[in-house]
Amino acid sequence: MLDVLIIGGGGAGLSAALAAREAGATAAVLGKIFPTRSQTSMAQGGINAALGFAGDDSVEAHVADTLKSAHTLGDEAMIRRLCEKAPDAIAWLDGLGTPFSRFEEGRVAQRRLGGVKAKRACYAQDYTGLKILHTLYDQARKAEVAFYDEYFVLNYIVEEGRVMGVTAIEIKSGQVRAIGAKSVVIASGGYAGLYRGFTTNSVATTGDGVAAAIRAGCVLSDMEFIQFHPTALRSSGILISESARGAGGKLVNGRGEHFVDELLTRDQVAKAIWEQLESGEEVFLDIRHLGEAFIEENLPQERKLARLYEGIDPVHDLIPIKPVAHYTMGGIDVGHDHMTKVKGLFACGECANAKVHGANRLGGNSLLETVVFGREAGENAAKFAREHGEVTPKSSEQFEKDRNFVAAIPHFTNQIDFYEKRDFMGKIFYRNAGIVRNEMGLKGVLSVIRQMQKELPFMGIADKSPEYNTNLLEFIEFGNMVELAEVVLVCAISRNESRGAHQREDHPGEVRDYDGVHSLSWKHDGTLCNEFEGLA
Repeated sequence: MLDVLIIGGGGAGLSAALAAREAGATAAVLGKIFPTRSQTSMAQGGINAALGFAGDDSVEAHVADTLKSAHTLGDEAMIRRLCEKAPDAIAWLDGLGTPFSRFEEGRVAQRRLGGVKAKRACYAQDYTGLKILHTLYDQARKAEVAFYDEYFVLNYIVEEGRVMGVTAIEIKSGQVRAIGAKSVVIASGGYAGLYRGFTTNSVATTGDGVAAAIRAGCVLSDMEFIQFHPTALRSSGILISESARGAGGKLVNGRGEHFVDELLTRDQVAKAIWEQLESGEEVFLDIRHLGEAFIEENLPQERKLARLYEGIDPVHDLIPIKPVAHYTMGGIDVGHDHMTKVKGLFACGECANAKVHGANRLGGNSLLETVVFGREAGENAAKFAREHGEVTPKSSEQFEKDRNFVAAIPHFTNQIDFYEKRDFMGKIFYRNAGIVRNEMGLKGVLSVIRQMQKELPFMGIADKSPEYNTNLLEFIEFGNMVELAEVVLVCAISRNESRGAHQREDHPGEVRDYDGVHSLSWKHDGTLCNEFEGLA
C-alpha cells in the first residue's frame, strides 16, 4: 500500500510528492490531466519572497502586506510561517534548477506586483509558474514518484473517520479503480471553473477534489471569496499578467482616461474596471511606452497571447481587457498541520483554505503557498503514514457505489443538454455572483442551480463508449460544479457585508466585528455555521 497518494500534479502536488519522498515515504501523484498541463503553468507574474536584497523589503513587510490584503480574515500565524519560509523556498527551487530570470550580478530577479511597495516577486520572464512546474516534474521523476496520469478522482474512501484511499476512473479504459493509501493529500486546484467562459482557468478546473471532500465529511470555508484578475483579454478571458502593470503598464478607458492606480490590490483594481465597463466604457492596458526590447525580454508571453487571441500587437496597440474569475481563496478547511477533519486526509494549494489569503489573495503568494505548504503537507502526510501504518477497508461500499454510479450514467435519459446548462451557469455566475453582488441576484442564481440539481437525472451523455469518454467525465465534472455552486452562493448570500473580493452593493463596507466571527464554514451535511472550526 502507498504511504502517500497525492491528488493533483500541479505545483502543490509535486511539492508534496517530493517532500514525502525526502521523508522516506512512497508517493504517487494521481490526476485527470498530465502534470505539465496543470493550472500552475498559467501563473505568470512571480513568486513572493523577501530575500533581503531590497532595502525597502523584509519578512515583516511581507507579513503586513498579506494581512492587509486578506482584510482581517487571515490567520497571522500561518501567514507568518508562509512569509518566513519564502526565502528558503526560493533557494530550494533555485537549487533544483528553476530557470529564474537574473539581475546582472547573478541573483534571482525580482519585480513589484500589486498591493505592495517592494520588488518582491521572483520571476522567470512571464512564464514563472510554467518553469517552476516543469522543474518540479523533472525532479519528481528523478525521485521515483509514481504517476497515475489520466485518472479522474471520484471519492475518498473513508471509514471510521480515516481516509484509506480513493476511487477513480481510469480514463484510458473507463474502469473504476480503488487505490489504497495510508494517507492522501488533496492538491486538486480551485473551483473558478464555475465561471466557465469568464475565467483565466483551464476547463479542467472544476473543483472535483473539493466536491469530493464535502462528501467525505470535510468542512469548506470562505467559499464566497473568488478573486477576479483585473486584466484578462477581452475576447477570450486569457490572463495578462500583473507583471505588465508592475512594469509600468497603464489602465485607460476608451477616452484615454487613466482611472485607477494599477498597483492597488486586485479586488480594488478589478472593481474599478468593472465600474468602467458597466458605465459603457471600454478598458485597455497600455504597455506601448515600455518599448519592444523590454517587452520581448520580460513580457514575451503577453505579446504572443495578445497577437494570437486579440489580433493586436501590444508594442503598437492598446490591449482590450476585462476582469474575470482567477483564483478561489476559500476551500477545504485545514489545520496548521494541513490535515482536514478526516484523519490522514491533507489538503494544500488552491483547493485548501489554510487561512493565508482571507478575503483577497496578494499577487505572488499563490505560487509561494504551493511550494511552502505543499512541502509541509507532503512531509506531514508521510509522518502520518509512518506513525499510523497500513489499514484495510472493512468493506468495498464506496467502490461499489461509485462503480454502479458510473455504470448508470449512460442510461440517464439525456433529455436535457448539460453543456448548455454548464455554459449558462458560467454566464449567470459572472453576472450575478461576480465582482459586485446583491441578495436578489445571488438568490436568483441559487434557484437556477437548485433546479439544475433536480434536473441532473434527466441529463446524461450521448457517448456510451468506455474508453477515453470525455462526455462522461464532463458530465461528472458538471455534477461537482453544481454541488459547489450551491455552497458558494449560500455563503455569499449569508455574508451581509462587503469585504475584499466579496462586494455586496446592498451591503457596502466591511462589518469590522462580523458577528464576532471570521469565516463562514459549510459542513458536509449541508449546514452553514458562523464559527471557525478549530482545526488547529
